[in-house]
Amino acid sequence: MKSLNLFLIALLGVVSVAVAGTERYSGKEMKQVQPAPCPEWYGDKEWTVSIWGAYAFTGTESNRTNREIADDDQIFGTYDRFLGGDHAWGGGIDIKYFFHRYFGVGLEGFALAGRGSHLLTDDGPQATALEEGYVQNNHTVGAVLGTFTLRYPIHCSRFSPYVWAGAGGIFGGRNDQLSSTFVPQLETTVTVADNKDESRFMGQFGGGLEVRVTPHIGIIGDFSWNVLDGPHNNFGMARSGLTFAF
Repeated sequence: MKSLNLFLIALLGVVSVAVAGTERYSGKEMKQVQPAPCPEWYGDKEWTVSIWGAYAFTGTESNRTNREIADDDQIFGTYDRFLGGDHAWGGGIDIKYFFHRYFGVGLEGFALAGRGSHLLTDDGPQATALEEGYVQNNHTVGAVLGTFTLRYPIHCSRFSPYVWAGAGGIFGGRNDQLSSTFVPQLETTVTVADNKDESRFMGQFGGGLEVRVTPHIGIIGDFSWNVLDGPHNNFGMARSGLTFAF
């Protein structure tokens, strides 16, 4: 009888140890490890300053008329009134405040090196050449706009596609405009083409991609189409540069 009791006590001890070991093992198995949070490269609210270079191309093909037709019939043909040539290089800066992770308002300014042509006539106050003809015209085109940006920072990613629209003014365009001038030496009134400065209202819309190198420094690349008041003025512009976020 004593042997049986000793056997039962020993068996009960072994079972208790086994059960306790199983419970401890099960507890370790049930314990969950929280994954580390992924980095966020874009702030829910932040200021950004972007500096970029730009290449612009005109939406109007330069097709100026023969100088005799332009002088005699005052028909100048088609040509871009602001950039003048078929393309221009330049740069700019914009400042934005993102009051929400996805929405921002800003101010943009840029300058482009325009290169056009201007008609000189062989009579009147513009008679500075031996014969009529077109001469090269270098000038600077500048613009200032207010913008609204919609961006979509991809979660746990450095990438953020964006689109924007803006409106403002552009200045520094050059356009041959007819004017009548009385020439005392000839005792008559002649019609000449003056190369006058122009300023116009403009709208802008485009889209691009930003890649953050750090949470405070990014690289941008985008394209915009710029619509100006009046005919033969619209142009496209590709930009690339750096963004600094605060």
